[in-house]
Amino acid sequence: MSAFKIVVAGCGSMSKAWIDYARKREDAEIVGLVDLRLEQAQAAAQRHGLSCGVYTDIKEAITSEGANLVFDVTIPESHAAVTAAALELGCDVLGEKPMSTSMEEARRLVALAGKQGRTYAVMQNRRYLPQIRAFRELLAAATIGRIGFVNADFFLGPHFGGFRDAMDSPLLLDMAIHTFDQARLITGTDPVSVYCHEFNPPGSWYAGNAAAVCIFEYEDGSVFCYRGSWCSEGRPTSWEADWRISGSLGTAVWDGASAPYAEVVVPDAESGRGFTSRFRRVDAEVNEAGHAGHAGCLEAMFSALLEGRKPETDCTDNIKSMAMVYGALESARTGQKVMLQLY
Repeated sequence: MSAFKIVVAGCGSMSKAWIDYARKREDAEIVGLVDLRLEQAQAAAQRHGLSCGVYTDIKEAITSEGANLVFDVTIPESHAAVTAAALELGCDVLGEKPMSTSMEEARRLVALAGKQGRTYAVMQNRRYLPQIRAFRELLAAATIGRIGFVNADFFLGPHFGGFRDAMDSPLLLDMAIHTFDQARLITGTDPVSVYCHEFNPPGSWYAGNAAAVCIFEYEDGSVFCYRGSWCSEGRPTSWEADWRISGSLGTAVWDGASAPYAEVVVPDAESGRGFTSRFRRVDAEVNEAGHAGHAGCLEAMFSALLEGRKPETDCTDNIKSMAMVYGALESARTGQKVMLQLY
């Protein structure tokens, strides 16, 4: 008998990575597929070679199949309803980001997961890339000294079509949480305030604002600056953003694709002080072993469930990245700096 009896809610293209991973686990079984359109669930079952129940209602699927785990890969507007229904029926939930479309809903889900004693964890696949882990270790080794200025540039021009094109704030609400969450992971710290200017550049094919500049401040006075656009044609950055982190003793960089490295000041005793300092290069050690991306995050989630502990991307942590998103949206709306409430 499988330890995990899984219902997958949402049968669009995003569900493929989740279903592929689950099918490779000997202790997991997909027992149901749910979609508002029954034909979509039926097509997904056929496409993946699954002989499981197909449903249009999450509660019916859970109770009919005796599920204990739900994958929520629905659109963002459905996350709160699907996750709440699953938690109330005693299931653990692993879901796509964002947790919901408001901080109020996100807080209710965190409280509900705690009340039910269940796990609700959120997909942050970029945390599980070997290079970002190496970048974090490079910074943790204090090679560049005390961090003072964190910069991330994100410039891409994807033509999705569908719901993103109609969103009011497609970049901030659907994508920026990845980069904000990366900043928290890399630095190991959380910001206390944000000022954001959001806009829609000429040539944008999005109905809502597809570009933003955000300035996050930390308690110690250090700053994280995010510059992003989802309608930028030419010279794209990676999806993982282009990072430059300045410290008191040097700078660390990562282009989101190749291995990170730092340039660290050579002490005066070795180099002598000139108009500008001399530097030595420190390359990060990248460990390519194990799962990465979506599979890496799912592996970490399942390991936590089996070991009875909170996953790294548990809702109690991920809500802090959500707070960065909604703080930025509030700042853009009001034109004022916003103090962040991370919980």
